[in-house]
Amino acid sequence: MSGLVFITGASSGIGQALALEYARSGWRLALVARRDAVLREWTAAQGLGPERCAIYAADVADGASIAAAALACIASQGLPDVVIANAGISVGVDTAEAEDLAVIEQVYRTNVFGLAATFQPFIAPMRARRSGTLVGVASVAGIRGLPGHAAYSGSKAAVISHCESLRAECRESNVRVVTIAPGYVATPLTSRNPFRMPFLMRPEDFARRAVRTIAAGTSYRVIPWQMGVVAKVLRLLPDGLFDRIFAKQPRKPRAGH
Repeated sequence: MSGLVFITGASSGIGQALALEYARSGWRLALVARRDAVLREWTAAQGLGPERCAIYAADVADGASIAAAALACIASQGLPDVVIANAGISVGVDTAEAEDLAVIEQVYRTNVFGLAATFQPFIAPMRARRSGTLVGVASVAGIRGLPGHAAYSGSKAAVISHCESLRAECRESNVRVVTIAPGYVATPLTSRNPFRMPFLMRPEDFARRAVRTIAAGTSYRVIPWQMGVVAKVLRLLPDGLFDRIFAKQPRKPRAGH
C-alpha cells in the first residue's frame, strides 16, 4: 500500500526517520518543518525529487502557518491518506522559576496546540471522503509526570487525551486516529537527558514499527513494547511509592542551563 503522508517536524529525529521509511515504501511525502533549508538539503541527499516529495515551511505553534501548509498540500498534492503530528519540543522546567513560565507556554503551544492545528484542516475533508488516518505522536512521559519534565509530561498527557477524544469523534466517519507513544529514541530531544534510558531505540527501528502500527490502524501503542510494560507498571504504582522512587531522579536541563 502507498499514498500521500503529511509529516510535521520532519527535519530531524523521529520525523525524518518516518519520512525515510515512508519514502522507501513508495509513498509520496508532504514534509513540514521550520528549518525548511535543512529539510531540502536532506531530501536532496536522499534523491527525493519534486515528483515524490514537497516541502512546506511552517511552525505548528503558529496556527496560520501550519494551516497554510496544510491547504497548500491539499491544493498541490491532494488530500493526504495519513497525517502525522510529530513536531514537538522537550525542555526541562522548574515551575518555581518565573522565567520558566514562558518555556512551559511554548512547550504546550508546540506539543498540544500544534497537534490540534496540524489535524484541523484535514478533518472535514477526510470525513467527507470517509477515509484517512490522523496520527498523534505522544510519549511514555505522558503516562506519569516525571520530575523536571512537568511541561513535556503534561503536554504529552494532553496529546494522549486529545487523540482519544478525537478518535471517538471521527469513528462514524471512518477516519482513524492513532496514538503512538515512543519510549526513548536516540534523537536530538533525548541527547541531553542526564539519566539512563532503558530500551533506547534507533530512529529507523522506531519508524519501521510505527509505520506498521499506523497501517494497522491500531488506536494506541507504546513503542517499543517493553516500555509499554514499564509504563503500565508505573501507572499502577501507588502515588506515594512513585513519588519516593522518582524524587531524586536526575532532571533534564532547563533552557539555557
